Amino acid sequence: MFPGMGGRGINPKQLEKQMKALGIDIEEIEDVKEVIIRTGSKEIVFKDAQVSIMNARGMKTYQLVGTPEERALEKEIPEEDITLVATQTNVSRDVAKQALKESKGDLAEAIMKLSENK
Repeated sequence: MFPGMGGRGINPKQLEKQMKALGIDIEEIEDVKEVIIRTGSKEIVFKDAQVSIMNARGMKTYQLVGTPEERALEKEIPEEDITLVATQTNVSRDVAKQALKESKGDLAEAIMKLSENK
């Protein structure tokens, strides 16, 4: 409840009028298909997102409502690491890359694993 409302529900028209008086505009973004928040280790995906923008005197704030789905991101393996493992173990780049994926990027573990299999 907002102070001064006397326990009654908020009249949307009054609220909109008060916000306009304060220089605050709210706009809904129509036809949003998907919103993705990507961090270093995961993606948070909203397929049913409703997004609105609150513009308060030039400062824009985005509000997101929806059901999140988290996905782990596959770690990128540097080309230099693939080349090093392939050279050290005398295997193809594809085999070296797979070994690095399985060892979560650990060069020594990938090289040892491939060297043991020979």
